[in-house]
Amino acid sequence: MKVLVSACLLGENCKYSGGNNLCPGLLKWLEEEGHEAVSVCPEVLGGLPVPRTPAEIVEGVVTTRDGEDVDRAFRRGAALALEIARREGTELAVLQPRSPSCGVKQVYDGTFSGRKVPGRGVFAQLLAENGVRLLEPEDLEGR
Repeated sequence: MKVLVSACLLGENCKYSGGNNLCPGLLKWLEEEGHEAVSVCPEVLGGLPVPRTPAEIVEGVVTTRDGEDVDRAFRRGAALALEIARREGTELAVLQPRSPSCGVKQVYDGTFSGRKVPGRGVFAQLLAENGVRLLEPEDLEGR
């Protein structure tokens, strides 16, 4: 099975900070289960640079810590990543927790204080609306 995966979880340096969120447990799970990873970073697909200013969802709009509205880039990237998911036939996605793009269960609250609230990132929400099952790496523990 092909599994859509946040590129940062696969070790790609595409995070806002320029780093990654390499997840060895995810790599092991993919290998053991015989799944093929389809790597995407919606933020980079949307035209945002690496590194970039941190962003959070503020009153429904993705905004940087400096107050710049980057919502259009986030949504464009989400749409392009959804096209990749469809083209590749993925029905499952493993996404980076808490991200304003990829958060599945929680996102930061928009105050840039580190507080988390229940919710989804814009890409995760788009995938859910299109019938893609969403997981975070921690959901794979014990599988």
